[in-house]
Parts: sequence; C-alpha cells; structure tokens
Amino acid sequence: MSEDLDLQQRVIDELELDPSVNAAHIGVSANGGVVTLTGHVESFAEKCAAEQIVRRVRGVKALAQELEVRLPPHKKTADDEIAARAVKILGWDISLSQTTMPSVKVEHGVITLSGEVEYEYQRAAAENDVRRLGGVKAVINNIQIRPRVTVTDVRAKIRAAFERAADLEAGGVVIDVTDGRVTLRGRVHSWPEREAARRAAWSVPGVVAVEDHISVS
Repeated sequence: MSEDLDLQQRVIDELELDPSVNAAHIGVSANGGVVTLTGHVESFAEKCAAEQIVRRVRGVKALAQELEVRLPPHKKTADDEIAARAVKILGWDISLSQTTMPSVKVEHGVITLSGEVEYEYQRAAAENDVRRLGGVKAVINNIQIRPRVTVTDVRAKIRAAFERAADLEAGGVVIDVTDGRVTLRGRVHSWPEREAARRAAWSVPGVVAVEDHISVS
C-alpha cells in the first residue's frame, strides 16, 4: 500500500471513529501528504470538527477543505434569529468586553464578524462562539487586532514562547517581525508542531497577524 493510500485510510478511520462528525457523506483523498475532503455535512460546526480531526492525523502536511454545509430542513433558521442568538452568546463570553464586542451580520446563514480586539484569543473566541449556532453555514471573521501597547521586542518574546512549548522543537523555525506582523519560516517534524508554533506566535501581545510558511518534513 502506498503512503498516500495509507494516509487516506488513517484519515477515514479517524473520521469514522470520532462521534462529532458523520463520515458517511465525507470523501477523503490524499496526494503527497495533502488531504482533500469532499462531500457534505449537516452543520458548520461539523465541518470545523472534520478539519480538526484530519489535522491531528500523523502524516498530514496540508488540508484542502471542500466540504459543503447542507442544513437539514428542521435545522434551517432565519437570518434575524441567527443574528439575535449570535449577539446574545457573544455577550455572555467573558473574554470579550463591551469595548471589544464584535458586530454581527448574517446573510443566508453566513455570519460575518467585524470590529477590533486586543488579542488573537479574543478574535478566535468570538468565532468559536458563533460557529456552533444552529442554522450557520459559514463564519467570516473580519475582526481586526489592535493592541493598546506597542511591543518592542516581539521576536524575542515569540522565541521565548517557542522554548516554553513542550510540543515544539523550534530550532528550525525562523521568525520575521514587521509592525506586529509575524512571518514564520523553516521546517518542523509534524503538523502539531506547526500548529504549536502558530499558537505561540499568536500568544505574544502586539502580534496583529501571523503568516505561516513553515513546512512539515
């Protein structure tokens, strides 16, 4: 069995094992470590779950996500009801304050978030809050990161975060910083290491964007 066929089967097995997705309508192909998902799922949350499942499989270097969200008739919800629920759930999130509360727009089941926050974790929290709402087909996160303070040595702080990360051997990662925008280059041994590098970079105050050019060897 070739490496691609072996990887394809491991992904299929992982999807079928996880109860958060229904793998019956998900197609999987693999080519050179790049996994492509096709077919359809019943919710945006399930689509996101499928993506996370694939990323944790050993040997996956990249993911092409082509899943379509097809809401069952009983799960279809009017845009104004989705918007009202989104505003309410964002208001309950303790990581968001009144000054960083995103604005919400819903059109044909697609939620668009906009506004400004201080940190990436707040931006991610807002998206995670709304992606599980019933009737949602997709989430567009246009929230911008605007830190209150300027970090003068972002590179050193990211490198220190790398060294503290137990699941990351970051000696092969190069860090470039320009106006709070971080570019990561180099090689790591696995997808989880690549994700760990991204998380570490985003954890540093003053980082407004992370561009990931790390390759998995």
